[in-house]
Formats: sequence, C-alpha cells, structure tokens
Amino acid sequence: MATDAITGLAALLLATAFVMVTADTNSDDVTALNTLYTTLHSPWQLTSWVSQNGDPCGQSWLGITCSNSRVIAIKLPGMGLGGTLGYNMNILTALTELDMSNNNLGGNDIPYNLPPNLERLNLEKNNFTGTLPYSISHMATLKYLKLGHNQVSNVNVEFNQLTNLTTLDLSYNTFSGTLPESFSSLTTLTTLYLQNNRFTGTLGVLSDLPLTDLNVANNQFSGWIPEKLKSIGNLQTSGNSFSNSPATPQATPPQRPSPTRNPTDSNNSHSTDSKNNPSSGSNGGNVGVSDGGKRKVGGGGVAGIVISLVVLGAMLAFFVIKWKSMRRQHEEDLEKNVPLTHLASGKFKQLRPMNTVSPAGKEGLQRTVSMNLKPPSKIGFHKSSDKNDHLNKSVETKKTNLSSIRATAYTVADLQMATESFSTNNMIGEGTFGRVYRGQLSNQKVLAVKKINSSTLPTNPSDFFIELVANISKLNHPNLSELKGYCAEHGQCLLAYDFYRNGSLHDFLHLSDGYNEPLSWNSRVKIALGSARALEYLHETCVPSVIHKNFKSANILLDTELNPHVSDCGFADLIPNQELQESDENSGYRAPEVAMSGQYSEKSDVYSFGVVMLELLTGRKAFDSSRPWSQQWLARWAAPQLHDIEALEQMVDPALEGLYLAKSLSRFADAIALCLQAEPEFRPPMSEVVQSLLRLVQRSGVRAVELADSRRRHES
Repeated sequence: MATDAITGLAALLLATAFVMVTADTNSDDVTALNTLYTTLHSPWQLTSWVSQNGDPCGQSWLGITCSNSRVIAIKLPGMGLGGTLGYNMNILTALTELDMSNNNLGGNDIPYNLPPNLERLNLEKNNFTGTLPYSISHMATLKYLKLGHNQVSNVNVEFNQLTNLTTLDLSYNTFSGTLPESFSSLTTLTTLYLQNNRFTGTLGVLSDLPLTDLNVANNQFSGWIPEKLKSIGNLQTSGNSFSNSPATPQATPPQRPSPTRNPTDSNNSHSTDSKNNPSSGSNGGNVGVSDGGKRKVGGGGVAGIVISLVVLGAMLAFFVIKWKSMRRQHEEDLEKNVPLTHLASGKFKQLRPMNTVSPAGKEGLQRTVSMNLKPPSKIGFHKSSDKNDHLNKSVETKKTNLSSIRATAYTVADLQMATESFSTNNMIGEGTFGRVYRGQLSNQKVLAVKKINSSTLPTNPSDFFIELVANISKLNHPNLSELKGYCAEHGQCLLAYDFYRNGSLHDFLHLSDGYNEPLSWNSRVKIALGSARALEYLHETCVPSVIHKNFKSANILLDTELNPHVSDCGFADLIPNQELQESDENSGYRAPEVAMSGQYSEKSDVYSFGVVMLELLTGRKAFDSSRPWSQQWLARWAAPQLHDIEALEQMVDPALEGLYLAKSLSRFADAIALCLQAEPEFRPPMSEVVQSLLRLVQRSGVRAVELADSRRRHES
C-alpha cells in the first residue's frame, strides 16, 4: 500500500509539474502584460492580473487568450479601464487581436509600440488624441481596424502595405485635410466609416475600392461623388458640399475627341455635340447663351475658350522660360569672374539671433557668452528697370552672405599640404558624412579636416555647402566642436575643426590602447553633463532648434582635460533619415519611434543621450554583436534593470573598481531611465537632464570620489 501511495503521489507531482511547464507563459508576453496592467492604473476589475511576473496563460487572466504559451488575444471591452496602453506591447509578437474598446483610455496619442502582427485592432470609444501611430503602416496582417469615437486629429499612416484590411472605422474623431492617396492601395477594403470628421477635398481616391458600405456623412467634402461609389448599397454622404451636377469632368470618363470644326460654324458645332453627348441639350454642365432665341453656344464653345486659354498660357510660359534661360546665362557669365566662396543659395533653414548660452564649466558654474548669430541676408528680388543692375545686386547679396561666416576660408592647396594630400596615414575616422583627416598647418596648428562626400549633398553641392557652412559657423558653445575653417574650391567640400588628441568617447571607452587610464566616475559625470549642455543649447537656445539626429559616443570628442565637445552638429538634415539607420551600431542609439517611423525629434536625441549615459555607466557598446543575443542592444538589456539596486551594481563598468558613491550611481541611473522612456512625450527636455546632473554633482559628493580616485592613482 505504501508503495502504491508513493507511486500515486509521484504521478500526481509529475502531472502537476507537466501542467506548470505547459502553462508557463512566454517571458516577453508576461513583461508586456505586467506593464499594461501598470499603465492601466492597476484596475481591480482585472482579476488575477499582477504587476510583476505571474502566469497569464496558466492562471487564466481575465480577457487573455493563449496558444502554446503565447498570448494571442487581449479582449477587455467595456471594463471602465483608465490610463493608457503599455509602452512595450510590440514584444507581443504572437498577438493577433487587441480589443480595448469602450473604455476611458487615452488622454494622449495611441502608443507607437503596438503589437506588430495584429489582425484585429479595436480601440473605439476611448479618449485617444493626437496622431495615429505610424507603426500601423507596417501591420501587413491587419484586417480589422476600428478607431471611431475618439479625439484623434492626424492620420500619419501610409496604407500601402495594408492590403488585407477589410474594415476601417475612423468615424467621430477630429481628422481634417484630404484623404491620403495611399487609400487607393486598400484593395480588399469593403467597409469604410469616415463620418463626423472634418475631411475636405474629393472622394476620387476611393473610386476603385471594392466598397460595399461607405459612410462619409458630416464632413467637408466637395466636388462630385464618383459614379462607381453611387452603386454602393449602403452609401451615406449627407452633410457635405457635394455638387448636384449629373455630369462632371471628374466623375465621367473622358469622351472621344470631337472632329475638327470651324469655330464660326455654330450649326455644325451644335449637331456634332448633340450626337456625341446626348446630355448636351440638358443642363449637363454647358453654359447657355441665347442667340436670338434660336441657338445656344454649348460645350464646343466652352472647349474653344479653354483651348484658347491653354494656347495663350503655353505662349506665356515659353517667353518666361526663355527669359529665365537668358538671365541664368548672364548670371553664369558673371560668376566666371566671382570666386566660388562668394556664392550662397539661401535654400537652408536659417538660425535667428541668439542671446546667451550656459556653457559647462569645470565647477558646474554657468557663465554668459554673448553671440551675434544674425542669419545671412536673403537674396532680394526687387523690381528694376535694369536687369544687369538686378543681377549685380544679387551677387553682392551673396557676398554679404559669405561675409557672415565666422570661419577661415582655406584653399584646397592649404588643406592638401596639411593632410599630405589626404593620405590614408592621416585618416583618423570615417563617419556618416565623409572621412576625417589629421592636418597640420604651416603655423603648426593641428586641425581635424572633414572631407564631405558630395553624394550626401543635394543638387548644386557647392552652393548648398556654402549655406551649410554659414549655418554651422553660427553654432557657438563650449561643448560643441567649433568650426574653424572651410574650403569650397574645385568641387571640394571641406570642414576644419579643432583636433582633440584624446579622440572620441567611443574610442576612450571601448578601444583601450594601453596608454589611457580608465575614465573615473567623476570624469564620466563631467562628460555626461557637458554633452547634455551641448544638446540643451541645440534644442532650447538655438532658434529654430537644431536636432542632432546622430548623437552617439563616437561624436563626442574629448580634449586634454576630458571636457566633451559634440561633433557633427548642424547638417544632419542634408541626408534622408533612413541613411542614418543602416548600421547596427547606429541602431543601438535609435529611439523606438525612429525605428518605427524614421522621424527624428528633440526627444529622439534625448533617447540617444540616454544610451550614451549607459555606455558611461557600463563601459559597454551601444550595440555589440559579440555578446549573447539578449545583451547585444545595450538599452534593451539595461533599461529594465536600472531601478534594481543589485542588478545596477552588477552592470557598472568593472574598470571603475567600485570607486563611486551609491547615491551618485543611483541618481545617474534615474536620469538614464527618464531619457530611455519608450514614449517620447515622457522623456524630459535636455534642460531638465542638465539640472538633474547638476544636482547629482552637488548632492552626491563627486568630490569625495575624485579624492579617492586620486589616492588610488598615487598608491599605484
């Protein structure tokens, strides 16, 4: 009996263990649902849900459907839930249905990081505002999208990839503007609800869709309803400004051209129009002008007028083009006698005057630096009876533009001699915009010469380059790499900066040469503070603000006192966004919304700054393919552990050898966590980051760490 009891107990334990194993939910899914529970304000209605760990599949969490340990559906309609959706729902890669309709969610935008493989998404009857997330553009499996009864105002979605979508409900929002052209790609769409918005324009983009149910009532549409749409069984169009005319050029297919006629033969014109257009005798859009009560001038007369206007317009355009060609030739003749450096195009975004900046000093003190950042004068096109005088004034204005550049104009020969004809032996780096060479001038001054790839510049690179130089030369802050000179001769586009012997922060942290000692904790905080001040200046002092787009440790240069100088500022707008995203290294600094939409902002710079702070904290690279897959992207691996004291201490760079204060470390980690928020609106402005780092220096006794570090070096 005892043996049977033991056997039965063992079987029961085995069965229980089997159930527990099969019930375990995928860890990513658990993390996402824990976050969702927290951002929903931990509502009591969600029985069995918890904010940490748990087993959604095995414990049958309310509204959760699972398959093979993966969460495949979340259905929580009409639960009275508040808060918003989780910021990391994109890791629910097996989720095919998300129904959070008829709740009180929102108060802000729908999050970017939606589950990527959804087939059904229902967020109707909530309080979402702002813009539809661009991430919806990539949901190729989506069939059912309901977002009605919210307060969303901007579409911002490309529908080209949503070729499986059958139902789209955007009704009862505040959308405005014309319908997206990409609507025409919705080749499986049968149901479309757009009522009670502020859409304008026409419905032409919907003409060829297989719609069986269309509601566009109570908008601001105009024009004509396409004939194909009139055959829809369930069509509602009231409350718009559609034309009642039955025949329109937009709504009817083009007719066969009429035979050539003598304009004076009105009888022949009338008979021909009657044969080719049976509706011409009615009110089919013809202009009726009585002629003694016997005949009317119909569509042919209108066509004749239109043709005459077209011919007249063509002749006028010909003379305008001819005049511009002659003028351009004259300008080119003038420019043959004007140096290239005297030309500027005026096509770049200008910086308005700035008054003061707050540079980073060694003691954390602020000082005021006055600057004259008046933008170059734009070329004025004024009426003049003398065309030559007008052209001369234009050239003089371009010279004035050039005179505003506060940097030395070098010749190609100067920089060729300095770099030994751009010898590979003098190449010190290669970045997004070109290669960088060490150059020594005849006066022994050492420069870093950046040779810009002309392929990264738009058409007429020389003119654009001059404007680029003018804009960059206005940036003036102690923690920026200052432009010292430039060269724009013989098709060359060269920029000259101060040369920093300590190289970049990336090299200092990750490429040990056996000569540099590891950065102390005090130096790391100092570098973070100075870099933060540089971004604060770009974002909040420059008008208009300057977005860096390519902020990373390789673009933070260190002088002999380890003060940071941020490089590559002022010309990221010259290249398409996606070109900055190609390498895995750059992807380590990329904010989630940039990965989704390719669109950069000040808040995406803040995220990149948070990644650089992580590098300073851990000594690890932003992306490191040599590490295990879960640790390759530094931000993804480290961010969830920043508030775990034990995990944080394990993450600290071993090179620090424990020489830091726990409070200082904790506050540094807090600042990182704020910068790495998945939602851009939750990230602080750089001025707040600067203040938090200043408080860290003032309260956490960095000086004590510096003394301990000096003692260690003395003993060694």
